[in-house]
Amino acid sequence: MGWTDVGCFGSDFYKTPNIDKLARQGMKFTNGYAACTVCSPSRASILTGKYPARLHLTDWIEGHYKPYAKLLPPAWTQYLPLAEVTVAEILKKQGYATASIGKWHLGDDVKYYPEHQGFDLNIAGTYQGQPPQYFSPYNIPRLKNGPAGEFLTERLTDEALKFIKDKKEVPFFLYMPFFAVHTPLQAREADIQAFKAKINPLANHQNPVYAAMVKSVDESVGRIMALLAEQKLSENTFVIFTSDNGGLVRGQNFQKNRITSNAPLRAGKGSNYEGGIRVPTIAVWPGKIRASSVSAVPVIGTDLFPTFAEVAGVHSKSTGLIDGQSLLPLLTGKGTFNRMALYWHYPHYHTEGATPHSAIRQGDWKLIHFYETGKKELYNLKNDIGEETELQENEPQLTAQLYTKLENWRKKVGAQDPILNPDYDHNREKQGGARAPRVVQDPFAINN
Repeated sequence: MGWTDVGCFGSDFYKTPNIDKLARQGMKFTNGYAACTVCSPSRASILTGKYPARLHLTDWIEGHYKPYAKLLPPAWTQYLPLAEVTVAEILKKQGYATASIGKWHLGDDVKYYPEHQGFDLNIAGTYQGQPPQYFSPYNIPRLKNGPAGEFLTERLTDEALKFIKDKKEVPFFLYMPFFAVHTPLQAREADIQAFKAKINPLANHQNPVYAAMVKSVDESVGRIMALLAEQKLSENTFVIFTSDNGGLVRGQNFQKNRITSNAPLRAGKGSNYEGGIRVPTIAVWPGKIRASSVSAVPVIGTDLFPTFAEVAGVHSKSTGLIDGQSLLPLLTGKGTFNRMALYWHYPHYHTEGATPHSAIRQGDWKLIHFYETGKKELYNLKNDIGEETELQENEPQLTAQLYTKLENWRKKVGAQDPILNPDYDHNREKQGGARAPRVVQDPFAINN
């Protein structure tokens, strides 16, 4: 979900009254970031508090294959290692019931599924990065098919409500990663038709199917928040809403039709321009977080692990090496929050056209380094949120300082660099695609 895909962050077409209500109830982060330009690394970062570069989990699993490009990706890790301590494992030790309901996408082998990473309950979490379809029969392991035509987003929400009701008497942690709004673009026909009738050809957002998918997520957020209120759990429940990467502008099968727009941000999913990494981020905790508050402090997915740990009474330093920082000082106004910079590292190619790169944001300044050419681009995000004016020639000293800092960070976390491709072929370098279809043996699949 992109930065402007919800009303309170500027959508001119999608309707999200429940997510907008979250922003009125708590704090909206206008500079919230995903830890990567794509999904799997960002999710691993949320669960571990570590940068994807440190985990060597730097692309969506299984990634994009370009056999004739100038560079080859490093031998990156295509699963979340069991040795990594997840936030679910930390909270489980504190007596929390834990559930993962929805997308997982952190390893093909069953042994890397949520039930082996600290979650008591796993609903629909497998190797799949997107659902085969959004209407039952779903053909998703770890999720029984529902009645024909049942809608996936609603079904996952039903499962979440059941978990909350079952665990309302004990502390619980619900990790609720909806498959929506990921492709394939599918939604309820009535919603699609309703949005078709409201299309404004001058608006940034015009896709009625995507709009209907956003609506389904928003309705599910509303149902979960309503149940918390009904069960009198709102005052004692901390809620975060965010996304794992920026909005997908065009997909491989949608070259002629724009899926969404991240304007005024540049580009989208796969890119390290703001459209690929800046995401909606909202935190709600009645009585602790001031209603309708707004923070412009840059925050990132790695911060969620130490934040959840501190909320549960665990000092993040006791959990081992992490890169994130607890957001509680920002959320509650108590204590200090000092951060020098944020970092990204993506030594891969992406189907949307991105090439291997790394980036740093320090204050209002952002530097992107591109591996293929060695080119560096510098932007002042305060004055140029759309990254239209490149400033590295005007600011050579600052460019050098930020690049040195980026290089030092890459060394510190053991970031893997792409390597020269001995089979590079200029005439065929744009060729690429997915690798051979995966065959995943899951003896516990419960489809019917």
